[in-house]
This record gives sequence, C-alpha cells and structure tokens, in this order.
Amino acid sequence: MTWKTVTTEADVQDLLNTDQYSLIYKHSPRCMTSLMAFRNMKSGSESDYSIPFHIVDVIQNREISGLIAKTFDVKHESPQVLIVRNGECVFDISHEDIVLRDIVKKINNLVEA
Repeated sequence: MTWKTVTTEADVQDLLNTDQYSLIYKHSPRCMTSLMAFRNMKSGSESDYSIPFHIVDVIQNREISGLIAKTFDVKHESPQVLIVRNGECVFDISHEDIVLRDIVKKINNLVEA
C-alpha cells in the first residue's frame, strides 16, 4: 500500500484544495492503540480502495497534526482517520473503531454517491 506522508503546510493545503476524496491517518508511534490501528490500515491492498491514503506522525509533526484538526474542524485524536474532500472532513473515526474493511466500505459508498 502506498502512503503519502503529510509533513508541511503545503501538504495540508493540497488536501484542502482537492475535489477528490482523500484519507488522512493520524498516527502516534508511541501509542499501542495507534500501532495496532496502523497495522490494520496497512493490511489492505491498493485494489481495495480508490482514493489516496495520507499519513501524519503526530509526534514528529505535532504542528501539522494540529493544523489538520483546525483546517478540517475536527477534534484531534490519535489514532484517527479522516476522509476529506473540497475542504471538508466528510467522515472521521478514531481509536478502536478504525477497521480497514469498514473504512473501505465508507469510501466506496462516498465515491459511488
């Protein structure tokens, strides 16, 4: 699975200004829940979804993580998955609720609508 790393304000602006759906995964390498969620997120194949996946390390990129929360008007959590489009967060989920197969279903429903 190919992940695009979000590390700059320009990366966040790119996500803000796209009319395509994108997934953002906010990850803490210090948190066991986040590590388990990330393992689950990496378990799929690229044929399972039709939108780009992005990742931000909330420890190394704390400011960018905060900017994502502010930009998309969501409470910061980690681990957290956001699906964004046209400058809005259309779906977010966190912690133990992060299950790739459920997220793929949500993506497919959004894309097909």
